[in-house]
Amino acid sequence: MTTKTSREIINDGLWNNNPALVQVLGLCPLLAVTSTVVNAIGLGLATLIVLMGSNLAVSLIRNFVSESVRLPAFVMIIASFVTCTELLMQAFTYELYQILGIFIPLIVTNCAILGRADAFASKTTPGPALLDGLMMGLGFLFVLVVLGGLRELIGQGTLFVDMNLLLGPAAADWVMRPFESYPDVLFMVLPPGAFIGLGLLIALKNGIDNRLSERRKASAPVVTPGSKRVRVTGDVS
Repeated sequence: MTTKTSREIINDGLWNNNPALVQVLGLCPLLAVTSTVVNAIGLGLATLIVLMGSNLAVSLIRNFVSESVRLPAFVMIIASFVTCTELLMQAFTYELYQILGIFIPLIVTNCAILGRADAFASKTTPGPALLDGLMMGLGFLFVLVVLGGLRELIGQGTLFVDMNLLLGPAAADWVMRPFESYPDVLFMVLPPGAFIGLGLLIALKNGIDNRLSERRKASAPVVTPGSKRVRVTGDVS
C-alpha cells in the first residue's frame, strides 16, 4: 500500500475519512448512546482505547499470521481489548458502564475497528498503525460528543449532565442550563432525533468541503490551451 505521511493520517482520521461522517461506520452505538454528552464521551473513549490497542497489536503480528486465520485473529484481538476496557469501566465508572450496557461489548463488531485493522494496521508498521488508531478514535469521539451535545441541548436544555459518572464528584457541578424553564423536546432524545442530528452534521461537513473545493478552484491559475509564458528581459521603452 502507498505509505501515508503522519499529516495525511491525522487529516484522514479527523476529517477527510472520518469513520462516522465519511465512512458512516459504527452507527448503531453512535446513534443509540448519544442522548447526553457523558454517554458519548464514555463510549468514545472506550472505542478509542480499543482502536489504538487493536491497531498496534495487529500491526505487530501482521507478518506471523497466515491469510486463512487473519480475520479471526483480528476479531480475537479486538475482543480482548474490549474485555479489558469493560473491566476498567466496571472498576472505575460502574454506573456509566451500566447505562451504556450492551453497547460496550458490541464494540467488538464495530466495523470501524475491524476495518482499520484489516485495511491499514495489517499493512503497515506499528507507529503509523497506532497513530491511525488514535486519529480515527478521536474523529469518532468528536462526532459522538458533538451529536450528544446537540441532542442533550435541544432535547433537555442542558449540557454536561451526570459528568460525575465519568470524572467523579468534582464534575457534579459542571451541568449547564443555558435556558430557563426550557420545555423538553423529547423528539431529539429519541432515535429519530439521532438520525436527524447525524444527517445535519454530515451535511455541514459536505458543505464545508464543497466551499473549500470552490475556493481552491477559484485561486488556481487558469491555463488556456496554446498559451505561452513570455519572459521579458531588459528595459521596455
